[in-house]
Amino acid sequence: MTSKQWTCRGLVREGKRRLRAAQIEEAELDARLLFFSVFSVTWNQLLLHYEDMPPCSPGHWEEGEDKRREQLIRAYFSGISRRAAHVPLQYITGEQSFCGFPMEVDERVLIPRQDTEILVEEVLKIWEGRNMSGGGDKEPLTLLDLCTGSGCIPIALARLGHFSAVTAGDISEDALRVANRNAANNHVELELVRSDLFASFCGRHFDVVTANPPYIPSAQIDTLMEEVREHEPRLALDGEKDGLSFYRRIAEEAPEHLTPGGWIFLEIGSEQGAVVQTLLMEHGFRGIRCVKDRSGLDRVVCGRRG
Repeated sequence: MTSKQWTCRGLVREGKRRLRAAQIEEAELDARLLFFSVFSVTWNQLLLHYEDMPPCSPGHWEEGEDKRREQLIRAYFSGISRRAAHVPLQYITGEQSFCGFPMEVDERVLIPRQDTEILVEEVLKIWEGRNMSGGGDKEPLTLLDLCTGSGCIPIALARLGHFSAVTAGDISEDALRVANRNAANNHVELELVRSDLFASFCGRHFDVVTANPPYIPSAQIDTLMEEVREHEPRLALDGEKDGLSFYRRIAEEAPEHLTPGGWIFLEIGSEQGAVVQTLLMEHGFRGIRCVKDRSGLDRVVCGRRG
């Protein structure tokens, strides 16, 4: 079909058909989201122009060149083809929202998950608790985020929290490049350091340490859904033999890098709550607790340096 034969409804319907044929669960939603991304339109705009030809330029239905409209239609179906091949939608559109902030993502970093927002919410309660407790030091806190990936955790906390300095570490230079772009796009000053966990932070101390380390046992990675196992970086997924390797190292090394009474917050797999709490207890942390996500599953373990 030529560009003049396609309506917005027809494009979304055909996209949905192709995705359903490829057994994509959210076929209709993904077809719409790809349409929004390629043509830079909102849901309301799509409803108003459902029976019209698609825009001739992103977000605009004014008169324009059919050649440009054809390019956008080809881009849309290219995105549909990639999604049909089980490439994650976020890697096709190049973005994912986290705590209301836009994050650029590609296959160099994990896609930020809504469950990880629980960790951010728990960290923010520190400042609330300090303000409500009466007395005590209310100076802004320093933060270190390990295994930062896209930088979503420290960026959200820098925007929402009260921190005098925010630092992010990752062993992957590629991930740090993505985090740097996201920090700039979100107007955040972020110190980025290439580091294998605490290795590059000798002699440095922080009030808060956060981490979403790799926690999937190596043998389980090949059982994950195709979108994850074939496209998200294995380096950010593989928690080695039992999925707990990084937690052991963090629990052992964190006390040397936390200020007295400093906090640690760790995202965990849903079945790792008890063992990670025990690891923190063995290394002198106190006030240890496990926080559930919105599905009622264990998601964050936190505690304070003793």
